[in-house]
Amino acid sequence: MRTRFAPSPTGPLHLGHAYSAILNHDAARASGGSFVLRIEDIDRSRARPEWEAAIYEDLRWLGLDWEEPVMRQSDRMPAYAEALDRLWDMGVLYPCDCRRRDIIEALSAPQEGSVTYGPDGPVYPGTCRPGTVPTGPRPTGTALRLDMRRALQRIGDAPLSYIESGERIEVSRDALVDAVGDVAIARRDMDTSYHLSVVVDDAAQGITDVMRGADLADATQIHVLLQVLLSLPSPRYVHHELIRDEAGKRLAKRDDARAISRYRDDGHRPGDIRAMVNL
Repeated sequence: MRTRFAPSPTGPLHLGHAYSAILNHDAARASGGSFVLRIEDIDRSRARPEWEAAIYEDLRWLGLDWEEPVMRQSDRMPAYAEALDRLWDMGVLYPCDCRRRDIIEALSAPQEGSVTYGPDGPVYPGTCRPGTVPTGPRPTGTALRLDMRRALQRIGDAPLSYIESGERIEVSRDALVDAVGDVAIARRDMDTSYHLSVVVDDAAQGITDVMRGADLADATQIHVLLQVLLSLPSPRYVHHELIRDEAGKRLAKRDDARAISRYRDDGHRPGDIRAMVNL
């Protein structure tokens, strides 16, 4: 088993992060496998060196260790560009100039009916989708969307499924078209996206088991499709429960009161954190 913990350095780690990190670390160690750390810092507008340093400090205090060197996504842009070039050459990407507000306004028009929400928010209405496959070099500095229908045509009858908690799940092609839609594979301010980067990096790091929060479960169908398109291996998945506050709200990085560093400063021990998250 080879697992990973992949936080973004955009704020303090909280109890939910501790749960996921410990779960992955302990599972790998129990199987005699490897635990790796990946810093997902493609959002350069929000990533901060001090938060990355705090991640290492918190995880070491929890008693976790990992393989070196640590992978940082900001160092991986050539790998993402190569994957985008492959997808562009397949004819399954197209440039999009729509802003989120444009999408919501288009979907809210009376003739469009109700708004459908997918893993990335409102399902894109196809405003910029071309009638023919775009030609020429792949454009940069703009968002690139996955033409879902063309992508499914491209893979043909190839199997589209994954292992979730030991059971094989078939990905619905109809759901990809209707409930997921043409997701952004490269964002204009990143030249990549979470979906593309996580798929490319999981393959590069040889991850066999992805254990992450249930809030990312719906994104798995997108990742599996990208794995098939890019001929990458598909790891096994487990989407674990989320750690929530007393009101049932899931924790966020703005919840500094749940920050691991706060507990450490208040005199708690790593074993206390494990008990708080039922590990």
